[in-house]
Amino acid sequence: MKTVNVTLKEHPYKIVIGRDILGRLGAALKGLPCGKDAVVITSPVINRYHGAALASGLKKSGFSVKVFEVPEGEQSKSVRVAFSLMEKIARYDRLKQIFIVAFGGGVIGDLAGFVASTYKRGVPCVQVPTTLLAQIDSAIGGKTAVDLPAGKNLVGTFYQPKIVWSDVSVLSTLDKRQIRNGLAEAVKYGVIADAGFFGYIAGHYAKILALRPSALEETVLRCSRIKARVVGADEKETRGIRTILNFGHTVGHAVEAGGGYRLYHHGESVALGMRVAAEISCRQTLFPRREQCLLDNLLTEIGLPRKIRGLSLTRILRVMDHDKKFKAGKNRFVLARRIGKVQVVERIPLPVIQQAVRLFMA
Repeated sequence: MKTVNVTLKEHPYKIVIGRDILGRLGAALKGLPCGKDAVVITSPVINRYHGAALASGLKKSGFSVKVFEVPEGEQSKSVRVAFSLMEKIARYDRLKQIFIVAFGGGVIGDLAGFVASTYKRGVPCVQVPTTLLAQIDSAIGGKTAVDLPAGKNLVGTFYQPKIVWSDVSVLSTLDKRQIRNGLAEAVKYGVIADAGFFGYIAGHYAKILALRPSALEETVLRCSRIKARVVGADEKETRGIRTILNFGHTVGHAVEAGGGYRLYHHGESVALGMRVAAEISCRQTLFPRREQCLLDNLLTEIGLPRKIRGLSLTRILRVMDHDKKFKAGKNRFVLARRIGKVQVVERIPLPVIQQAVRLFMA
């Protein structure tokens, strides 16, 4: 196992990365202030494939285990589902010392983290991500949220987990589309912070898509280090540092929400958003065209979408108006300077945004 420290003043924690380690989570939790009654929030598919290994390890270490399942998909990341879960937990929570285990992908992590942060004004949370995207990104950093019809992640909290437990072995049950989703976020990390890692993805994406354990472990480790460093420097996005993690997400979230969370998965939407952000960066004379081509080609080689289908430009721009990253009526984009470095830019002219989005519309 390898460990990455998330160094925070009030709530530091570790990200543990390894293979076949689900059953060892209970032993690790015994040394943390969690409680003794695990409430596992997961999906039916994850529970069927991996639930027994998780529960067995927790029980062997003296924890009780109660499992609540929610349906797959972004539709579960809603206020309705969150409050339904809290009602069920409240009925179960008698003479208990509960903590929440978020056992799933990004939807489960965001939803369960939100439940943990609000139930009884906060109970301990443990993140056990089961998708590549969640292991490298969404399970780290303490952002929790549910969606509203108006947009993605509009209701949420900052609430750090006690530990993030990333077992790359569980990724073997994912299909190629889900791995590509995660690779989109991995590419993002290369663009925003590490040109060397961008090169690693370019040279190893075929091995990652083939679920080679060593390539998966290296990818999760390097992304976790980057995100831990950024979160440690700006936990609640008050200093402008953490904002760089949103490269590709402004248009990406609009595409995802505009399609009702059905047309594109999160990573696919982010890939489209990165293509648009790179084009805007070039039009603002920040990003060399040669490097834009490297990014565009890599996303295409991985198999991520290049064209936005099934949405109008008007719909995308309307959803973008609700973007929580916009401040005081001013749009804000994370734009590329070079591969490995980005900056936050406000007040991008609307015609520039429109032209860049149109370029990637079918």
